[in-house]
Amino acid sequence: MNGFVGEFFGTMVLILLGAGTGAGLNLNKSYAKGSSWLYVCTSWGLAVTMGVYVAGALGSDGHLNPAVTIPFAIFGLFPWSQVLPYLAGQFLGAFVGAAIVIFQFAPHFKASKDEAAGNTVGIFATRPAIKSPMYNFVSEVVATFGFVFVLLNLGDFTQGLKPFIVGTLILVIGTGLGTTTGFAINPARDWGPRLAYTILPVPNGGSGEWWYAWVPMCGPLVGGIIATAIKVAV
Repeated sequence: MNGFVGEFFGTMVLILLGAGTGAGLNLNKSYAKGSSWLYVCTSWGLAVTMGVYVAGALGSDGHLNPAVTIPFAIFGLFPWSQVLPYLAGQFLGAFVGAAIVIFQFAPHFKASKDEAAGNTVGIFATRPAIKSPMYNFVSEVVATFGFVFVLLNLGDFTQGLKPFIVGTLILVIGTGLGTTTGFAINPARDWGPRLAYTILPVPNGGSGEWWYAWVPMCGPLVGGIIATAIKVAV
């Protein structure tokens, strides 16, 4: 049960801070409206850091990401008996984190009448800079490969200052590889908030853009599997 609890609250914190950044960046009358890409990547990096600390303190391994949990299980680095609790915690935590952001920013959603005003699913989930599904898929594979491969070389990344190292890794993945698709590198981080934006009563909410959702689901899983396979092999 600790695995579920840790992953739930860790991922909730990740999305609360990460999607909160997206809301502040995009919605009208926010002090952060129109901030830079570096601001986005730094905030998401720190959001991951804080999520890993919370998850580790509550008894999980701080995966917060099916593209870590599933490949680790496939290659014997994580017990299969814990996979479903971890995945449930990750997706549910992401949904709840997004729901809290929707509630907090309700006046700003009301002040943002349509997509042109910044009220889009991009606050919560990823969207491609150029719509090219196969290239978008490859971008997610490459970015997640880089993330997971480095992560595998950190050892227990919930301990000491290692969560900050994970945060800087997210930062550099974002600045170096994330500008094509918004670097989901995490199916739960994308699908949980995307579902929240789709089914919850978001003032002036738009489309969940589910036509694209296969990319942030499949790309990170493939990238994580490739990275773990190479690490195990060498």
